[in-house]
Amino acid sequence: MPRLRWKTRLFATVVVVANVIGNFLLSVGLRRHPPESVSGWMHALASPWVFFGVSFLVVWLLFRLALLSWADLSWVVPVTASGYALTALMGKVFLGEHISATRWAGILLITLGALLVRTTAIRTTKSHATREVRR
Repeated sequence: MPRLRWKTRLFATVVVVANVIGNFLLSVGLRRHPPESVSGWMHALASPWVFFGVSFLVVWLLFRLALLSWADLSWVVPVTASGYALTALMGKVFLGEHISATRWAGILLITLGALLVRTTAIRTTKSHATREVRR
């Protein structure tokens, strides 16, 4: 069980970080090359910012799929939601976005919820393979 806990925390961290970086890079790339026409979309998709943003989001997807294969959905989604708070901070610090007090309150609630869920068990049900062996 300690190995699963370590592996799960590592994968959850990769999911959060890849999501934050991927979305940030996409935002930067699409702001630099706004896709206002078909040729605009082609230019935006050729941007290194967009390319690397999509690459990070592919990593996010693969690690999230792996994480969901052994951890409870009700654990994975709230824990990885901490990425929303980090994404907002990236927008504020690096893109100069204005974040209202209401948004900060929502970010605080998401962060507290993620921390609360993180203290619970990673898996609360027996795996499908275990149920099949017992039959």
